[in-house]
Amino acid sequence: MEIPESFYRKLLDSLTDGVYFVDRDRRITSWNHGAERITGYAADEVVGSYCWNNLLRHVDCNGKELCHNGCPLAATVADGADRDADVALLHKGGHRVPVKVRSAAIRDASGEIIGAVETFQDETEHHETRQRAEELRRLAFLDPLTGVGNRRWAEAELASRLGEAQRHGFTFGLLFVDVDRFKSVNDRYGHETGDAVLRLVATTLRHAARGHDFVGRWGGEELVVLAAHCPGATLGAVGERLRVLVESSRTPTPAGPVSVTVSIGAALARAEDTPETLVARADALMYRAKAEGRNRVVTEI
Repeated sequence: MEIPESFYRKLLDSLTDGVYFVDRDRRITSWNHGAERITGYAADEVVGSYCWNNLLRHVDCNGKELCHNGCPLAATVADGADRDADVALLHKGGHRVPVKVRSAAIRDASGEIIGAVETFQDETEHHETRQRAEELRRLAFLDPLTGVGNRRWAEAELASRLGEAQRHGFTFGLLFVDVDRFKSVNDRYGHETGDAVLRLVATTLRHAARGHDFVGRWGGEELVVLAAHCPGATLGAVGERLRVLVESSRTPTPAGPVSVTVSIGAALARAEDTPETLVARADALMYRAKAEGRNRVVTEI
């Protein structure tokens, strides 16, 4: 069955990239919707024109105009070799648009070059798309109140580090951190101050953590710190440093500065651990710290 030309036209117009065809004289013979969107020029404004005739006026990164000297498309028409280049085209509105272009020769049945096709991507759009994707990823894995990792990220990071520890023999510890008497803070000062206290504790932990440590909010007033490459004796010292820094911090409020303390349970990962067993041990140690008077670190050693 012969496929109608309209099918190929619809296919080209469905692409987000710009695509145009030229003959051997670089006269534009086809111009898709992507090219219209990126350049601002409609097909009926450019088809039949020469691409070098003050139309796109490609320049390189140094501002050198390429249409008459150094044009990738012209070189491809001349020698048939495919080419890639980073250039900036001139939009109909007068501004420059950075694009990545690729040119390829078109040959007839005998192998003679009869023209070329050039595709181009708007690098600004690709950069913005990457930025949006990164922002969505950030929002998906950060706690919106405190700015540290959320429960989803904390669980994933814990599972990942356990796997690495079991495969390579790394040591790391889990510090389970709970803000002492947090309900009293909310009852006395209000939830807005309670939120500010949580932000302060999370920020203190994040700034005090070492380069490869992870800080996340587990839920409510509970936070976790994954302390990398941390033998048992060091884990307690890391926890104690965090405790002291939180205790000496202050949250400013209209009623004056508010200070809180934290109770910390510190458990070292074992070869047989699962995320659930490690969390359970650290959580139990944190409750021991509460029972022994709060504002302290309890370890397994």
